[in-house]
Amino acid sequence: MLLMDSSTKISFNRCIRDGDLVVVYERHDTMKAVKVCENSVLQNRFGVFKHSDWIGKPFGSKVFSNKGGFVYLLAPTPELWTLVLSHRTQILYIADISFVIMYLEVVPGCLVLESGTGSGSLTTSFARAVSPMGHVYTFDFHEQRAASAREDFERTGISTLVTVGVRDIQGDGFPDQFSGLADSVFLDLPQPWLAIPSARNMLKQDGTLCSFSPCIEQVQRSCETLRSDFTDIRTFEILLRTYEVREWKMDHLKVNDGNSTACPPRKRRQPSSEANVGDNASSPAVMARPSAETRGHTGYLTFARKCVS
Repeated sequence: MLLMDSSTKISFNRCIRDGDLVVVYERHDTMKAVKVCENSVLQNRFGVFKHSDWIGKPFGSKVFSNKGGFVYLLAPTPELWTLVLSHRTQILYIADISFVIMYLEVVPGCLVLESGTGSGSLTTSFARAVSPMGHVYTFDFHEQRAASAREDFERTGISTLVTVGVRDIQGDGFPDQFSGLADSVFLDLPQPWLAIPSARNMLKQDGTLCSFSPCIEQVQRSCETLRSDFTDIRTFEILLRTYEVREWKMDHLKVNDGNSTACPPRKRRQPSSEANVGDNASSPAVMARPSAETRGHTGYLTFARKCVS
């Protein structure tokens, strides 16, 4: 994402330039990716924003419209890109992605093989994890989908870290040129067990594999295939529970020791000239509660380590 120089190091430690991709943040659930063009404008409910006003400002800046409304200009980090990218397929979200990168032991310098590319959500995080000297080779059988992903990686500035190929990994396996060179392999396929033998040949000794499947039957079939050449086989389901944090007005009653105790909500207040001042006093309080819309099951993550022969 926005390469700093000719090296492949990812960095946002500079100001916004003409042609950059920025994430325009209106609120936590309203963001969009915008390419900065000096003569362009952005129009939304907060007014008209001139791109020329953005150029030269650091990422994270608060910018104002002609009406006094404002948005924030954020760097297109993998976390934010996952929230604003075009969904060509079902994507992996932050909870799954972070777990995958940890359990696959993806670190700078790794060579990672991925199939299929899909919308490129995970690929973008892989690229940051392997930079500056590693590389991600990702494959999709769908030519147009692969081309769209390639364009996205150009936009986000990670094309030097990612190579996109068109290939049916289930039917043809990974290219022989990677045999014994891959540190990690990730499979997001309808029939991952068909690609596991090829993945084994690509992995270094003690290399790691992950397969993402939405159905437990796929997991069972994959595990049966993994048992012959892999060890430390584990399957996880990641469930994410978000909380809403808001400020509420709460009524208080004074008690003898000087402390305050929250009153239960009342249907109505009885007017009284003799009402205790403390009875009518209210103060803001921060309340946290689980979100009404909780994202549930996305899929199962099965990990395995190649046996040392």
